Amino acid sequence: QVQLVESGGGLVQTGGSLRLSCVASGRLFRLNSMGWYRQAPGKQRELVAAINPEGEPHYVDSLEGRFTISRDNVKNTLYLQMDNLKPQDTAVYYCNAVPPRSSFGSWGQGTQVTVSS
Repeated sequence: QVQLVESGGGLVQTGGSLRLSCVASGRLFRLNSMGWYRQAPGKQRELVAAINPEGEPHYVDSLEGRFTISRDNVKNTLYLQMDNLKPQDTAVYYCNAVPPRSSFGSWGQGTQVTVSS
C-alpha cells in the first residue's frame, strides 16, 4: 500500500496563495489517477482536483480556475497550487487515488489550510 504525506498548508489572508505537496511511497503512485480532496468543518470530504497518470488535470467547476494540480512521477509527488484563496477554501486537504480505495492506501493526516477574511 501507498503511504501518503501531505504538507504545505498554513494560515493565509484572503487572496493569498499556498502550494500543497503530497509525497507517496511505492510504485503505485505513477500508475494511478490522483486527486486532492478537502474536508471543511461539519462537511463531507470532497474531491477538488484530479490528475491522470499522464498529467491531464480535471477540476470542479466551483474553483473558478484558482487551483492548479500537477504531479511529478519521478519524485512520487502530487502538488496543488492554490491562488486567490477565499475563506470558503478553509479545510483540511488530503491527497489520495481517484477513486480512493483500500487497495491503494489509507488516508494521510492531511494539511490544514485556513484562509482569514
